[in-house]
Amino acid sequence: MKNVRLLTGLIATVSLVAWAPARADVVTDWNAITLNCVQGPPTPANRAGPGGLLDVALVQAAVHDAVQAIQGRFEAYEYENATMRGVGSPQAAAAAAAYGVLVGLYGSDDPCLATVTDPSVTYAGDAGLKAGVEAAAALLPLHRPTFTLPTDPFTGSTEPGQWRPTPGVTQGASTFLAQTAPFAMTKPAQFRPAPPTPLRSLRYVFDYYEVKAFGAQSSTARTAEQTEIAYFWTANFFSQWNRTLRSIADQDVPEVGDKARLFALAAFAAADSQISVYEAKYHYNFWRPITAIQEGDRDGNLWTVGDPAWTPLIATPAYPENSSGANALAGALMTVLQQYFSTDRLEFSVWTTSPNVTVNPRTYERFSDLLREMIGARIYQGIHFRTSEEVGRQQGVRIGHWTFNNYLRPVKTRK
Repeated sequence: MKNVRLLTGLIATVSLVAWAPARADVVTDWNAITLNCVQGPPTPANRAGPGGLLDVALVQAAVHDAVQAIQGRFEAYEYENATMRGVGSPQAAAAAAAYGVLVGLYGSDDPCLATVTDPSVTYAGDAGLKAGVEAAAALLPLHRPTFTLPTDPFTGSTEPGQWRPTPGVTQGASTFLAQTAPFAMTKPAQFRPAPPTPLRSLRYVFDYYEVKAFGAQSSTARTAEQTEIAYFWTANFFSQWNRTLRSIADQDVPEVGDKARLFALAAFAAADSQISVYEAKYHYNFWRPITAIQEGDRDGNLWTVGDPAWTPLIATPAYPENSSGANALAGALMTVLQQYFSTDRLEFSVWTTSPNVTVNPRTYERFSDLLREMIGARIYQGIHFRTSEEVGRQQGVRIGHWTFNNYLRPVKTRK
């Protein structure tokens, strides 16, 4: 009987632990602060849009390097200092690194830091602060600023199949990303995909009619669930994905060094996914569905019937079609997570700020489940062809594998 009572108590204890809410820590706390500073809200964004991922990657690289200066378990990205090994707390190092990069980028008086306590106060006297300060100083020179290209303002071409400004757009956005130095890739074009589907091909006809039917604002083919998916993925992707990463890390990655490494790998892959995609977008300059469908009678394909009045469910972004940035980002992040956990199966949730949904968050049992859903989302929104979605996902998958296999690897210890 005594053994039964002990077993019952043990089961109850394990159940309580299993259902206990995940706790944030210094790495996830500073990631949240970073996303607030970079993308906003509640404070104004310092670098909205895909370019902000470059700043996030800089912060996460500094956090990783600062922690590993003390722990020495994983390869550094940029900063190393052997004299810091075992000196001070990794928590102080991580906080000082993140704070140092954010102050270096935006200034100590930025509104996003108004309610944030300087780590030198929080961790006063902790020797780990030195590693954080030095890591921030080492990473800041690697900042990727926005710059103008000789082709700006980019307005594309009026030739069939070529992108040109869509309603509400005057020029192509984020052109500089196509020539930005990557964090992990060897060059922006390393994973450039094959050219877009030829306008006279049967595959193009399939893509054309699929988005025309399911992505129209007044679609009668799109189901309620498909409309739900479309609206769910209209939030700020970059903040949305980082919140998801924080949730996964807090639940499944308890150690600070492991967590800092995961965030850095994810940040590199995310930033490079957008560099790779924009390089492809502006290299191929393929038109968006709204232009293709409205001018369908002038594309040289006898099977495509145009509709000058066709409009998508949501507004079309201000850059060319091929390939999908959203799917490249998802592919890169999900691949890093698959590699990190050595499995595709892990239950996780994603939240949205979209007001037009009934289910929030959406929960997935596998990383690949989300990738399959993402392919449809942009079609239901009316802003991408299926081929561009699939190509973008594959780009992201390749970038995720490349990043995980070549950066921040475990340090081999001598026997």
